[in-house]
Amino acid sequence: MASSVLKRILFLNPEHKSLSFGSSSSPSSPSDQSRSLIETVVSILTQQRSKSRWSHLHSLYPDGFHPNDFSQITLLLKNNPHLALRFFLWTQHKSLCNHNLLSYSTIIHILARGRLKSRAQVLIRTAIRVFTEDNQVPNPLKVFESLVKTYTSCGSAPFVFDLLVQACLETKKIDPANEIVRMLRSRGINPKVSTLNFLISRVSSCRGGNAGYEVYREVFGLGGEENEDGLVEMVEMIWNEMARYDCVPNGYSYGLLIAAYCDEGRMGKAEELWEGMKVKEVEADVVGYNTMIGGFCKIGEIEKAEEIFKEMGLNGLDGSCATSEHLVNGYCGVGDVDSALLVYEDMCRKGFRPEASTFDVMIGGLCVNGRVDEALEILRDGVEHFGLVAKGKSYETLIKGLCEDGKMEEAFKLQAEMVGKGFQPNLEVYGAFIYGYIKSGNEGMAEVLRKEMLEMQMQEREI
Repeated sequence: MASSVLKRILFLNPEHKSLSFGSSSSPSSPSDQSRSLIETVVSILTQQRSKSRWSHLHSLYPDGFHPNDFSQITLLLKNNPHLALRFFLWTQHKSLCNHNLLSYSTIIHILARGRLKSRAQVLIRTAIRVFTEDNQVPNPLKVFESLVKTYTSCGSAPFVFDLLVQACLETKKIDPANEIVRMLRSRGINPKVSTLNFLISRVSSCRGGNAGYEVYREVFGLGGEENEDGLVEMVEMIWNEMARYDCVPNGYSYGLLIAAYCDEGRMGKAEELWEGMKVKEVEADVVGYNTMIGGFCKIGEIEKAEEIFKEMGLNGLDGSCATSEHLVNGYCGVGDVDSALLVYEDMCRKGFRPEASTFDVMIGGLCVNGRVDEALEILRDGVEHFGLVAKGKSYETLIKGLCEDGKMEEAFKLQAEMVGKGFQPNLEVYGAFIYGYIKSGNEGMAEVLRKEMLEMQMQEREI
């Protein structure tokens, strides 16, 4: 039996290395044999007639080409991107090359520098779908890493990264797209405004206006604390400029200003603008409705949020996952956990995938009302059906609830699971167990935990 009751040995994953931007890489220097093959293939492709070149190549190299050799050949064809693409497609069709990320990156760059954007984007989408190297890095980030490493050697064009971000957004891989934009901007590479607008629009449609507005603030440099106080004023100034030049605001531009008001809790101004949209017959979309619902839920005016939700349905718009999440947060915020449960169950029926924060709110709301078993069921349901990775706070809340109910064995098992997820026990967890054991009459175990807790505090002070 281990000397420590709550402490566990953690087997952590190796620290993930950040992507390298400091150097570029290209296919490794070819051997003499490879150099001869490369020169021969390039000569046949560039000098022979199109009808004979492919059969000639196939007869010479029936076993195909190594991806490194393919990349070197393609680099020598970079001034003829159409021919390079035909060579790539031919090797695919004849199964003459087991293409890897390097060979895909090379042909993508060649197509990008040749302004064959649609062709390049098709291959980017294929690369995202095909290549999975480990479970730690989403596929788009692996493709991004490879494109970065081969960018200079291929003499590529900057918009290749726009094509990657757009491909991510088209397949609803929002988080990787956002991360790629952050990494590019942190190194002084600014994606096109159209790409940033697409990112904001996609985030807004999938996660609501407030989330879209946060991305808007970040990508256009409005996220710093020094800009926070004048943020609404800045958006209002843009509106005044629009009016000055007779630009009629649409639903999207209304949504940005409404989101700015909601973000600061100025729901009176948001509501005034919302009514103004109706007067000017500007139709609100799902994002706009979600923004208003989320704003009212945030300040605890759940009745007004319900009114907006009903209006949304009357106008023939179905609520999205973000709609339900706002309502769950709102109901839990005012202590109406039964209504929150009904909304959550409706989300599950519709096949929505709640965010981890929604599970945290549900778990907290149920535990506050003494419904720990139901909260534990929500956690298990989230893990099983939605791949939930619960936060440490949710585990702490559940452990406290179980200890208060005297269910020490269940609390201990959950604590072991919590440590297995990488969350070490803190003072609140120790306090919950000590309280639980005292309540159940086990003073001996409570005393052991007190000593262990003091040891942990002393170690923290020394550190």
